[in-house]
Amino acid sequence: MFEVGFSEILLIVVIALIVLGPHKLPKLAADIGRWVGRARAMARQLSNQLNEEINLEKMAQASDIKNAKPATPAAPPMAAAIAAPISAEGKPSIVSAPAPEPAAPNASGHERTGT
Repeated sequence: MFEVGFSEILLIVVIALIVLGPHKLPKLAADIGRWVGRARAMARQLSNQLNEEINLEKMAQASDIKNAKPATPAAPPMAAAIAAPISAEGKPSIVSAPAPEPAAPNASGHERTGT
């Protein structure tokens, strides 16, 4: 890619010395050093924030997996009859659960915004 060798850097310094003069060159070098330091600090801070976000997301996913309820197996039909309450005559009374009602259509339009 783009490589700058010692000879190119030396040429740039000599041209800068001629154009700017010996009085302004040290101040310019200090300013450039400060800018480079700030840029590196900002890049390091961005990298640290991204790594922190990735770690938080991984921890959240891990805690979601730990907190998830295990799937309970469905009870066999015979178990429902055994667990049914006993009526006054001493016979098990099998009570069926009511069928769920179909959901009413949303008359307000879009389900999230209501428009």
